[in-house]
Amino acid sequence: MTSAAPLKCIDQDTAQHLADLFKTLGDPTRIKIISLLAAEQELRVYDIADGLGMGQSAISHQLRVLRLSLIHISEPTRGRTVMKRLAKLLIGTGIAFSLAAGTASASPTLREGSHGHEVLVLQQALQNAGYKIKNANGVFDKDTERAVAEFQRDSKIKITGVVNNATWRALKDAPATRPWGVDVPPPAKQDTLPLAPNGKPILPASKVSSIIKTAKAYMGTPYVFGGATPKGFDCSGYLQYVFQKQGIAIPRTADEQYKLGLRTKSAKELVPGDLVFFETYEKGASHCGIYLGKGEFIHASTSKGVRIDTLSNDYWKPRFLGGKHIVK
Repeated sequence: MTSAAPLKCIDQDTAQHLADLFKTLGDPTRIKIISLLAAEQELRVYDIADGLGMGQSAISHQLRVLRLSLIHISEPTRGRTVMKRLAKLLIGTGIAFSLAAGTASASPTLREGSHGHEVLVLQQALQNAGYKIKNANGVFDKDTERAVAEFQRDSKIKITGVVNNATWRALKDAPATRPWGVDVPPPAKQDTLPLAPNGKPILPASKVSSIIKTAKAYMGTPYVFGGATPKGFDCSGYLQYVFQKQGIAIPRTADEQYKLGLRTKSAKELVPGDLVFFETYEKGASHCGIYLGKGEFIHASTSKGVRIDTLSNDYWKPRFLGGKHIVK
């Protein structure tokens, strides 16, 4: 009588990784995100947020969870750009582990001397969780080992300085101190300028040309979520910086800036120097710019940085929330 072949089973680490993976993919929002990524050539967090009717911070968090869960098969992304390849990997290989053959791979074990994309993502995740690493360059050095050990200590994981499955799982659940993959500088200092009052014009007519000249000086500056310096702007950070250059302190966020000035009944009432607002990824003012006249406005676009667009543009026209008359 021929004896039966011994039963084969995947190892405990692989089983745990798969369990974590399926748990991650059990969230409907993450499945929707994956479907959007698979359908488009290139998407930004802004686009995904707009498509799902959610805030950008919520989307950034979900992308962070997805990326950490599939770190061994994902591609690096820079800034806020999400490449289609990641979606293909998520869909094509996220479920297609060969359980029968036992070929599913667990999250990589990393230690001093390791290098490559997995190390870079580890370093970004540690920075994202608030741990300082001087050079996030994909090389697991002593500085990275120190940060790992500190994270393990704070997470009540055995302190080894080696990144195993338990460390990856803790990183995935760690609260983010800044948007995933984005260096967000501290808010621009207001010096001693008093904050401009709400509900009334704040820009002297004599300064309109200077405001517009200053705004145009940063044409082409890249978009950076949370950016408020010439290294990179988001829409409201750009406005705040430009106005501060002219000695006028305005709030930091678009919804607070929307409280400035007097509401115009139509775009025809706008004059150069006024502010324009748009309703994009969430209800209310979520994007803003400076009106230049002749239907044009300048703003920090998420796709192409600081640029000039028109209110009649097919994208901006249906999203135009209104203008605020701030010139006095």
